[in-house]
Amino acid sequence: MVDYIPPALDWVREQVELYESSGGTQGNTLLDTGMPCILVTHTGNKTGGIRKIPLMRVEIDGSYVLIGSMGGQPKNPVWVYNVRANPDVQIRDATEVFDMRVREVTDEQERAKLWAIGVEAYPPYDEYQAKTSRKIPVFLAEPR
Repeated sequence: MVDYIPPALDWVREQVELYESSGGTQGNTLLDTGMPCILVTHTGNKTGGIRKIPLMRVEIDGSYVLIGSMGGQPKNPVWVYNVRANPDVQIRDATEVFDMRVREVTDEQERAKLWAIGVEAYPPYDEYQAKTSRKIPVFLAEPR
């Protein structure tokens, strides 16, 4: 059996625990912003452990845009490497849970479209990109 590895940051771990333990009725907004978020369950690429991370809810036609912003930090968040290595994920969107397959969006036209949709849902993404020299990765999680 694969072990669950909780997030290292206290606030992230607490949000994941609240989201999961409430069946998605609580913890489904980002901190005190009131902006909706999803919970992505993925597999660690080094540990093989089960990981969970809340991300902004950017939904289009039953798929989800996942943006590896990490607040504009110089490095990608760890989940980026995990979904690149293990693209099958589970997404909890409030009380609903979906099995999804993630693909990194490398086509510039598609990426620009999805980025714009992401920024519309969560405007700070543009500020995060301005803060870092790395190109923030964009993924699309689609039903499998």
